[in-house]
Amino acid sequence: MKRVIPVLVLSVAGLIPVWRYEPSTGTTSTTEAASTPSVSSSTSSSGSSGSTTFTGTTVATEKGDVQVQITYDGDKITAVKMLKQPNHPQTTAAVPKLIAETLTVQSADIDTVSGATITSDGYRESLQAAIDAEAAAASASPSASASASAAASASQTVAGSTVATEKGDVQVQVTFEGDKITAVEMLKQPNHPQTTAAVPKLIAETLSAQSADIDTVSGATITSDGYRESLQAAIDAKGA
Repeated sequence: MKRVIPVLVLSVAGLIPVWRYEPSTGTTSTTEAASTPSVSSSTSSSGSSGSTTFTGTTVATEKGDVQVQITYDGDKITAVKMLKQPNHPQTTAAVPKLIAETLTVQSADIDTVSGATITSDGYRESLQAAIDAEAAAASASPSASASASAAASASQTVAGSTVATEKGDVQVQVTFEGDKITAVEMLKQPNHPQTTAAVPKLIAETLSAQSADIDTVSGATITSDGYRESLQAAIDAKGA
């Protein structure tokens, strides 16, 4: 019996990687799927008008599907959401960087994230499709675009306080259109895999809840607490 137990332990250990990792999709090139870009009006609970959401094409890559959704207020990209992305650590780390650069340059002319070339290529392709859809919609309805652009001029960006945590500093920057939170950017965050994975979830929930009353992300309690504190400071500063 003493010899049987180690064999069983090794057998179980050998199964763990199979359970934890998903196989790749098996495709060999970056190609655009058959879906077409779509557009839909924003339906947030705040009732704000002028926000429009555009969904890019689904791009199949050898790592998995990539699909981007963007929100405009007037002619400005104020939020980016990943509808589909590969289940891969390098993708998880790359997505916040791709989103942040998109919000900065306001186009698909963004750099490839080192170590995530395939995801970056798919992201840009889907993003460009969404941008093209917005341009087509604006051409079809120039008066509506002009009205939305005027509303966007009232935007306000506020940075929250820097919160020191045992993992590292956390600082949140929030963009408001009127009373609505339309974008959130991390100015400072701990260089930690759990933080990297948690940030997109915290931002998505903030945009949904429109407040700092959001849940803690499992496995990233410290970052979540710091995020909420800095976020609340930004919201308070906007109202001051």
